[in-house]
Amino acid sequence: MDKYLEAGRIVNTHGVGGEVKIQPWADSPDFLTGFKHFYIDGVRVAVLSARVHKTCVLAALDGVNDLDAAIRLKNKTILIDRDETQPGDGRYFIADLIGLRAVDAETGAELGAVSDVLTLPSNDVYVLSGIREMLVPAVPEFITETNMEEGYVKIRVIEGL
Repeated sequence: MDKYLEAGRIVNTHGVGGEVKIQPWADSPDFLTGFKHFYIDGVRVAVLSARVHKTCVLAALDGVNDLDAAIRLKNKTILIDRDETQPGDGRYFIADLIGLRAVDAETGAELGAVSDVLTLPSNDVYVLSGIREMLVPAVPEFITETNMEEGYVKIRVIEGL
């Protein structure tokens, strides 16, 4: 597991005082408001303030004091330190799910590996790549077990999946 996780992208500036607008890559923009530091291009940057604005986060960053400095950060990826957060029980970072082996919960047969996670309004969907591509809703009816230590996810396979 990587020490740093991609958590969003700076998509624009906000105002003339140097604030940046971040599109978060999380379940909720609130997630990014609790961090004291972000990492941009390998540099640790202190977060002076962060607040939710619609579906984004508006942040004031140390050393970014005007519009010109904020513009230079546009399209940069925001990283967070994994040690500063935990996803909670039964929740996982998407970066950690990618690459897990997918196993049939009943037979133990290999189905492939998680190659992507689609974040849809109703629920996430795991994209499994193997003999054929499968889309599996990330809900308890289909995902019976996720074992990060052993590196697998067990899938209840139904006809048509």
